[in-house]
Amino acid sequence: MGRLFRLRANNTTVGREIVAGITTFMAMAYIIFLNPSILSGTGMDERAVFFATCVASGLVTLLMGLFVNYPIALAPGMGLNAYFAVIAAQNGHGPGHMPWQDALGAVFISGIVFIILTLTRIRQLLVVAVPDSLKAAITVGIGLFITMIGFKDGDLISMSFTGAQNATYKPNDIIDNYSWQPNLGSLHSPQTDLTLIGVLLIGALMALRIPGAMIIGIIITTLIGIPMGVTSLSGLHGSWLPNFSGLEVGSLSLTGIWHYGLVSALFTFTFVEMFDTFGTLVGTASKAGLLEGDTGYKRLGRAMLVDAFGVSIGALLGTSTITAFVESGSGVAAGGRTGLTAVTTGILFWIALILAPIALVIPDQATAPALIIVGVLMMGAVRNIEWENIGIALPAFLTIIAMPLTYSISNGIAVGFASFVIIGLIQMIFRREHVKIHWLMYIIVILAIWRYVFYVS
Repeated sequence: MGRLFRLRANNTTVGREIVAGITTFMAMAYIIFLNPSILSGTGMDERAVFFATCVASGLVTLLMGLFVNYPIALAPGMGLNAYFAVIAAQNGHGPGHMPWQDALGAVFISGIVFIILTLTRIRQLLVVAVPDSLKAAITVGIGLFITMIGFKDGDLISMSFTGAQNATYKPNDIIDNYSWQPNLGSLHSPQTDLTLIGVLLIGALMALRIPGAMIIGIIITTLIGIPMGVTSLSGLHGSWLPNFSGLEVGSLSLTGIWHYGLVSALFTFTFVEMFDTFGTLVGTASKAGLLEGDTGYKRLGRAMLVDAFGVSIGALLGTSTITAFVESGSGVAAGGRTGLTAVTTGILFWIALILAPIALVIPDQATAPALIIVGVLMMGAVRNIEWENIGIALPAFLTIIAMPLTYSISNGIAVGFASFVIIGLIQMIFRREHVKIHWLMYIIVILAIWRYVFYVS
């Protein structure tokens, strides 16, 4: 195992990697319950989506660990499945909607597009095209984004959504036409109190440099939540063997490609996934120190290929777009540096098929503190931004601030890239200054403007 995952070269151990994998799983386990709830509104069978979510997430995460040796987990992205639920609402009835089978077809085709873009190395060029300061800004922005999720899950703030079909789900990303209003939590709420206890507990454990501080903090916080009435043990009762009748594996349809506005849907799936995955992979891999040297960037290309195949695999199994999860940062913060972390998380997704009641016991208020701490750790990348150069500083700042304020990784990247190119062009035209702008940045900005002008609704 040490040779397979190069543990010694990455200065890590089997125990540390397994703990990191468990930490990542506990931070993102909510997806196996919320994804079926959201997609069932399209007419899909909730048990079938539960099966697809666990199996697809486990399979693609295992591929990421075994073939790329990255500590990054993948699962159906919450922003993209929200968009899926909107366009496939009411099982295709109503203007602008399509049957969920055709929506799965759009996801499958977007995965094929990603495979082509990856094999032609166009996606990999993004790493070379983006300035280092903007890469650092992406890391910081994702950290704030993760913190926002932690604050919401822990009831430190509450959010009221407008424009959403379902305002109760926990988003990893929000499609662009949603808006939200944050409200401060209350110390009279046991949920809020438990989150604050968890933050202080994990922070203290990390300050004492205790190995596995994240997972220990989550477990202790869960136990503390029992007498507080936050941790519910009701999920441990009843049958532990799931019933997966009516599975929808292979139920996608490609016949509606020119109907129901599927071309628009395909473009949106592809564009948002490209930015979200790029941001998550680069941000998380950078935090783990995996992008150093030529070998690091080659591995990033393999990670993008696994992600691309994962999109189509998920659609075949019956779920919306599979994507790299920002919650992988919690495993990295717990010490995960190799694919053994991802393999551990992937296996836990499969085990969740049978042990789902246990996952139900851990409340959001126990995992939310870990996400907040991850945000603290990722803020360190802010020192790598050229703040003295306004042509870099402003795009970097907009990237950082747009992610949490718009609740979208892709929005932050789009705003940052566009402002960088526009300011650079102004400098070159009016001050005759040379600004290094990769040709791919121009194409990305044009596509971003096109998308937000014509396909944002």
